[in-house]
Amino acid sequence: MSNVTVSESAITYLKDLLSSQEEPTNIKIFVSDPGTMNAETCIVYCKVGEEEQDDILMDLNEISIYLESESLPFLEDCKVDYHPDKFGGQLTIRAPNAKVPSLKEDSSLEEKINYFLYSEINPSLASHGGEVSLVEVIDSSKAVLRFGGGCQGCGMVDLTLKNGVEKTLKDNIPEITEIVDSTDHSFKDNAFYK
Repeated sequence: MSNVTVSESAITYLKDLLSSQEEPTNIKIFVSDPGTMNAETCIVYCKVGEEEQDDILMDLNEISIYLESESLPFLEDCKVDYHPDKFGGQLTIRAPNAKVPSLKEDSSLEEKINYFLYSEINPSLASHGGEVSLVEVIDSSKAVLRFGGGCQGCGMVDLTLKNGVEKTLKDNIPEITEIVDSTDHSFKDNAFYK
């Protein structure tokens, strides 16, 4: 089913929140922008009847939590916890796989690009404090990328783009015809090589 863990303190906290709702309400957990660097794990109210047909139901000690089916791979090993403190406490959601891209046979070009950026390219750039992200795909075959961190303004970015990023992406995703760098490299404050 799912590998989402909800602590007893979180169940108690959520049960109290739900009891203050005027209409019967449940909780829904999903990941927005899953498999990308912008992924966010979200927990929201879900009124009875608003759940999607393919949502996965977790029945927990008098509360129901729905998990968005599309988010399931990204919610793997997710932990929901609540830590009370003198200011009221904090609900935390840790989903270590939210940003990890997953590839399927019918994955979109964007999903394929994000997969290789995250799994192969960014780990190499991280040693220089750099990263690269997908801005958009244009004309269904051109990947527009943006470099950040130590790559922005770096004197070696052209070499990194041609010999590293472009080669890796084109070798693994033959549909890509062109890589376009949209980064403003005039900002050199964090550049690894100046």
